[in-house]
Amino acid sequence: MSEHRRKPPQPQGGGRAAARRGQSGSSSGRRAAPRGATGSPSDAYGSGSYGPGGEGRPSGGRAEARRAAQRSGGGRRRAADPGRGSRRAGAAGPGRGRVAASDRKRIIDYPRAGKYGWRRWAPSWKLVSGLCLGFFGSMVAVAGIGYAMVGVPDVAKAAKAQNNVYYWSDRTEMVSTGGETNRQIINLSQIPKNMQYAVISQENKTFKTDSGIDPKGIARAVFNMARGGETQGGSTITQQYVKNAMLDDQSQTLTRKFKELFVSIKVGASVPKDKIMEGYLNTAYYGRSAFGIQAAARAYFNKDAIDLNAGECAFLAAMLKGATYYDPAGATSIDPAATPDANKRRALTQMQDTLDKMVEYGHLSATERAKYTGLPKVENPRANRALSGQIGYLVDLANGYLVNNSETTGVTERKLREGGLSIYTTFDKKKVDELEKAVTKVQKANIDPKKRPETDTHVQFGGASVDPATGAIVAIYGGEDATKHFTNNANETGAQVGSTFKPFVLAAAMKWGVRDPDLGPTQAQDERTVVSPKSLYNGKNKLKIKNYDGSVWHNDKGEEWLQVNDGDETYGDPPNYQIDLREAMQFSVNSAYVQLGMDVGLDKVKEAAVDAGVLESSLAGIEYPSFSLGISDPSAIRMAGSYATFAASGKQRDPYSVQKVTDKDGTLYEHEVQDKEAFSAKVADNVTDVLKTVVEEGTGTNAQLTGREVAGKTGTTDGNKSAWFVGYTPQLSTAISMFRYPDDENIKNRTFLEMYGTGDQKSIHGASFPAEIWHDYMEQALKGEPAKKFPEPEPIGEVVNELPTPTPTPTVTETEEEESPSPTPTPTESEVTPSPSVSDTCDAFDWTCQDTGGTETGGTDTGGTDGGVTSSPEPTDTGDENGNGNGNGNGGGLFGGPTG
Repeated sequence: MSEHRRKPPQPQGGGRAAARRGQSGSSSGRRAAPRGATGSPSDAYGSGSYGPGGEGRPSGGRAEARRAAQRSGGGRRRAADPGRGSRRAGAAGPGRGRVAASDRKRIIDYPRAGKYGWRRWAPSWKLVSGLCLGFFGSMVAVAGIGYAMVGVPDVAKAAKAQNNVYYWSDRTEMVSTGGETNRQIINLSQIPKNMQYAVISQENKTFKTDSGIDPKGIARAVFNMARGGETQGGSTITQQYVKNAMLDDQSQTLTRKFKELFVSIKVGASVPKDKIMEGYLNTAYYGRSAFGIQAAARAYFNKDAIDLNAGECAFLAAMLKGATYYDPAGATSIDPAATPDANKRRALTQMQDTLDKMVEYGHLSATERAKYTGLPKVENPRANRALSGQIGYLVDLANGYLVNNSETTGVTERKLREGGLSIYTTFDKKKVDELEKAVTKVQKANIDPKKRPETDTHVQFGGASVDPATGAIVAIYGGEDATKHFTNNANETGAQVGSTFKPFVLAAAMKWGVRDPDLGPTQAQDERTVVSPKSLYNGKNKLKIKNYDGSVWHNDKGEEWLQVNDGDETYGDPPNYQIDLREAMQFSVNSAYVQLGMDVGLDKVKEAAVDAGVLESSLAGIEYPSFSLGISDPSAIRMAGSYATFAASGKQRDPYSVQKVTDKDGTLYEHEVQDKEAFSAKVADNVTDVLKTVVEEGTGTNAQLTGREVAGKTGTTDGNKSAWFVGYTPQLSTAISMFRYPDDENIKNRTFLEMYGTGDQKSIHGASFPAEIWHDYMEQALKGEPAKKFPEPEPIGEVVNELPTPTPTPTVTETEEEESPSPTPTPTESEVTPSPSVSDTCDAFDWTCQDTGGTETGGTDTGGTDGGVTSSPEPTDTGDENGNGNGNGNGGGLFGGPTG
């Protein structure tokens, strides 16, 4: 009898019931494994498998039975017994046969039945092909549903873009402005063929024949979004038209991209190409708030679209690339790189490329193309009267803040353009009006271009006012009228700040200290002495400037630096001419602060300015000693903000112009005040205390306010080309600038004009018109607010260069004591004689040693009473005939005044 048919032995004590249970288990596919599979005969009768009252099967249960069956029926035994296959299901493994039957009933045979090892998990070709067919079928179904659900966009609805509403700081409405007032839909017959061919040639040369979509462009957009980057615009004119017209959803998401795809397919299949072209040109944005070709023709050329020539059409096609970077008027409020000059170059290049392609594709004759080699003349970029006066500057400043900080604010240029935003600014209407009144009063009373055309033309003023407690910009003066003068004078001008830079030199000396002259450069960086305002420095005119170690400074040509003071004035008592830093600030003594900057290190002076809030991009190089005298050109906003750092006892808060932005869904952005410690309170309060002296009894007395403490500094630059007053109270910091330049010039390359004789004054300086404007504005701006005092400064630093106590001398008479007043008059030419090299006669850092020698006498500085800024020698270019520099503050004559 076969082993498979042998009845298993009955366990002892089991009786008939146990036998019946064993037979029942066998008939249902559950049977005990043979002894050979489970163990020795003795084990089968032991307590391990069959205990008293047991179940009549091995302790492993069904799983053990299946494993035993597999071991007894697998491998080489199957190969040796060909007949075994026919008995497998019925005799060898009834349980296994049942599982196989269950596998055969599955809809998807995975894992695969009857397969073992890796083959069990490898999908069959039937499964793969079936899944592919199912997937593509589903995609077709989804595409069909998506195609059926979308509609063709309506151009008329696209014309209903919303305004952005701007609010004053008190939440009252300032202005409502947006795209809807500058759009007019016209028929294709009113759009020149040249305009149509220009966009076809530049944007989509296969427009007439394509299906309306560009799969490669879509794939690029999807890939960019998957990487978290910016999405790209539609690649075909049809896709761009759909993008412009879908105003119900402007989110940059995959869902929207797919929606655009379905709409583009539907538009391409159901809308005539002429209608698509008409819709695209009527919905596209051309800059200057102009939506549509008719509005663009009016904004740029003040003519109807039908009257545009081929060159003007190519120019407007270039604007579709992004007016921020192609509008010849520039957009520095959005991006400082979008200067008028840079934009003109880009626009001309793009325009010429479009014209060349029009010729190449047969849309324009070479003869006609030859007529347009330069940019066409464009109109005033602001025609909206609601943006006249200061409003246009305020709106531009707020827009620039939002877009430049879009990662934080969430407001991109496109989102701003689409409208529907409520923008709550920091601008105080009362203060803005008072600042404009103060400037207008001085300008009307003193500046008369008709009477003095040689000196009073092109005069400009700029101003900004910042709250030290928050950094909020509460007022600006950008120019006479935003619809006439397009550069915001409060935000960027290129005018050097002059001696208003000296407080940063003092702050650096108090924060880091002067270097030890006896140490090498590396060790001296660490071994420093913090200075006290009582520290003494040489106030001589034409002082030979030295390095921190006492060696004479030379430029790369081997020339020395002789620093002049305003009016060739010498300060301090002979024979040492020493003056403390407080008095040197009070009278704006150039020689003392230039040498202090060298002792501290110009790198530290620069760091102090940046820490205070000046943008590093606005600072000149530190190669020349004159860096300490303000040859850099920060904006009025940044100067007011950096002085606000001193007013706030060293807490620096970046200036900002937008408090909150909301749309129909709620708040998009809300500003949170963040500050950092630029200087310790001890340093900042001591700087403030020194600057109080300037206003109380120095060059800034015209800025004194009734019943209020004021700290500030005057500033005048080389050649009398700009003048500043920057000052503050504990509640408000304000900067006022004055300069002359032709209005149509690029900011960075402006030719600033001299102000000798301007306003019927011998010269203009910070203590004159700028201080007067500052005073008139601040009196009204602070009216009704309590007068606050500055914090009392703690003593700081050591007295550097203090002379030893002199040996007692006989008492002099009263007549003798009255001699040698300070400051002393400038020595005559015969009194200034050459002397041996300082290295031969003077010890390092010995300011008591008098060195009046030197082969160069330097130029004179004929600036105002606050001290002029001497220019730096330029190795390759010493300036033009007007004494204008190369943009880095290195123009003018050798070591000083103008060459002209």
